[in-house]
Amino acid sequence: MPLRNLARIAISLTVILAVWEMIVLLTGVPDFILPEPAKVWRALAADWAEIAGHAGVTLTEIALGMLIGVTAGAAAAIIMASSRRTARELLPLLVASQAIPVFAIAPILVLWLGYGMASKVAMAALIIFFPVSATLLQGLRRLDPALDELSRMMAAGVPGATMRRLVHVRLPAALPAFGDGLRVAAAIAPIGAVLGEWVGASEGLGYAMMQANARVNTALMFACLFVLALMAVALYFTIDMLMRRLTRWAYAGDVVR
Repeated sequence: MPLRNLARIAISLTVILAVWEMIVLLTGVPDFILPEPAKVWRALAADWAEIAGHAGVTLTEIALGMLIGVTAGAAAAIIMASSRRTARELLPLLVASQAIPVFAIAPILVLWLGYGMASKVAMAALIIFFPVSATLLQGLRRLDPALDELSRMMAAGVPGATMRRLVHVRLPAALPAFGDGLRVAAAIAPIGAVLGEWVGASEGLGYAMMQANARVNTALMFACLFVLALMAVALYFTIDMLMRRLTRWAYAGDVVR
C-alpha cells in the first residue's frame, strides 16, 4: 500500500478517534452504549489472540467469496456482452435479484449450506456478483467505436476472430470498468460474510461480535468492528493499487494522486 494512502488512513483515523473521544467526554454516554477509544484499545490488546483467530476465518470467507463472485460475475458479463439475446434474458433477472434484501437471503443460505464456512462464502459471492458483472458489462459495451471497427477489420477472416477480439481488444479496454467493480466488491464483501456469521456461525468476527453483545461487552464489539474495518480498507487499497498498475494508461490524466 502506498505511503500516501497510509498517511490518509492515519489522518482519518486520528480525526475519528478525536471526535469519538469528544462525544464520550461531552455527553457522558455510558460505556455499554459507547465506550471510550482507550477501553476499546485495551479490549483489543487483551483479547488479541481470539480476535485474530476470528479475523482469519472472516478474511478467508471474504477471499473465497470474492474469488467465486468475481469469477462468476466476469463470466456472466462476458456471456451477456457476446450475445444481445442472452443479455436481454439475463439482465432483468440479475437486476431483480438485487431487490431481495440480503438479510432475507442469509437464513436461506445457512439452511441450505449449513453453519460452516460455505454459507458465508456464498453470501459474500452473491453480494458482489452484481456489481462486478454490471460494471464489466458496461465496460465491454462502451468500447471506442473507432477501436471496435479497426479490430473488426484486422480480425476479418482470422480463425477465432471473435475470441481474439475479446481477449486482445475488448477485455483490456474494459479493465478500468472492471477495476471499479472490484473496488466495490472489496468494500461490500465483508458485509456478506459478517451477515452470514450473524445468522448462524461458530467462528468469525460476526460471531465474536454477537457473543460480545450477549455479554454486554461493547468494548470488545467495537474492537472486532475496528479489525473488520481495517481488513476492508486494506483489501480496498490493495485492489486499487493493483488495478492502477494494470491500467496506468487509464489514469494518465488523473490529477488526484
